[in-house]
Amino acid sequence: MSDLQRSGCPINLTLEVVGDKWSLLIIRDMMFGNRRHYRELLGGSEEGISSNILADRLKTLLAAGIISRDDDPSHKQKGIYSLTEQGIELLPILAQMAGWGYKYLPVSEELGIRARLLMEGGPKMWAEFMDELREIHLGIKRRKKAGPSVGERLQAAYQRVLAEQAETRRS
Repeated sequence: MSDLQRSGCPINLTLEVVGDKWSLLIIRDMMFGNRRHYRELLGGSEEGISSNILADRLKTLLAAGIISRDDDPSHKQKGIYSLTEQGIELLPILAQMAGWGYKYLPVSEELGIRARLLMEGGPKMWAEFMDELREIHLGIKRRKKAGPSVGERLQAAYQRVLAEQAETRRS
């Protein structure tokens, strides 16, 4: 244990890495929104993270080994961020947090649909989604299953709710 850590408790140590207001939201956006570039992370979330906070949190997540950064082959000055195995293994925690929030807090329908589906799908769905994330972020090939992927199903459900809401507003 270093002098910077309050204790050797695993919950404390985890919170020291991802327990601030922004880190899990950045990871969420990488997992569920496939946001992998700085600009996508800066402008893509409803919470409106500032550029200096985003830069600081990315640095922290990189140092902790939760994400990695490589040069983007399509643009020499851009970096592309990827979840590491450590980052991918945070999915069940995010799914549990989302499920808790869906159950106990006044979430919006469009942002709550993924939480509901992950809660209903449980560990089996989480494992499938983690394999998809490993393919996207780590390049590890997975056995394709028939039908849409978990990510595609979550996105389709989100889009469906948005379409229903738009239809209701038009009526």
